[in-house]
Amino acid sequence: MSETPETEPTSAKTKLRFKTIFISDVHLGMPDCKAAQASHFIRNCRCDKLVLNGDIIDAWHLRRLGGWNKGHTHFLRTVLRKMEKENTQIIYLRGNHDDILDRFIPIQFEGFTITDEHIHRTPHGDYLVVHGDGFDAVTTNHAWLAQLGGLGYNALLRINRTYNWYRRLRGKESFSLSSWVKHKVKSAVSFVGKYEEQLQNLARQRECKGIICGHIHKAANKLVGDTHYLNSGDWVESLTAVVENLDGSFEVINYDTFCKRTHREPKGDAPSAVVANETPAHDNSVS
Repeated sequence: MSETPETEPTSAKTKLRFKTIFISDVHLGMPDCKAAQASHFIRNCRCDKLVLNGDIIDAWHLRRLGGWNKGHTHFLRTVLRKMEKENTQIIYLRGNHDDILDRFIPIQFEGFTITDEHIHRTPHGDYLVVHGDGFDAVTTNHAWLAQLGGLGYNALLRINRTYNWYRRLRGKESFSLSSWVKHKVKSAVSFVGKYEEQLQNLARQRECKGIICGHIHKAANKLVGDTHYLNSGDWVESLTAVVENLDGSFEVINYDTFCKRTHREPKGDAPSAVVANETPAHDNSVS
């Protein structure tokens, strides 16, 4: 593994060192947002650049129901502290749930940029970084329908909380109803495939070797055609991020793996999604 652990004095705990971290779909403001785990992850990883790739704040949910809490504020403070104390460059890309940023972007402060897309330079080639909602026809053309779908997703998460409480009483592992629905509904599977192909075409048009996105809450590290496709997943159910290691390779890492590598106790009992790095972490030089 190519990340560098930094050992803390008088403790077996470590911090991980990366070139770049890409994180998306935290959905601050939602009750099912895993802000504590996301803060724990960011706080104990060092990086030169942190890319917040859209839907970090869920303005849709906040407008309807509110729900902001101290944990959500702590996440933002953790991000700003990395910029101030560790000189980390912060890139914030707007998503569809934080589309309120449209009226301000692009805007740049010292070490902090808010925009809608970003070109990430690597020795192996450029990567286009976008949230990805522009390739979701519902989000782009029928905003009201997308917001209705968001309400349905929130309702499913509420049901899931009760169902998993019952499963834990019986000594069973947690189960994601939304993931099960996505895998069972053929139209959802077809949508993911088309989404990946459209982003591959965009990367080619921009003459980029790869694309890094979020939006669909499905982490991935694979080849789509000859394009390196990376999706950072989410911090509602998956608890995943994309990282660029010090050797320039890319990897999808989940929260459980982070805790094991750093010898830290997890925050909360929410399980991470199982991730598959189809493109090996030791080799991202896809031609």
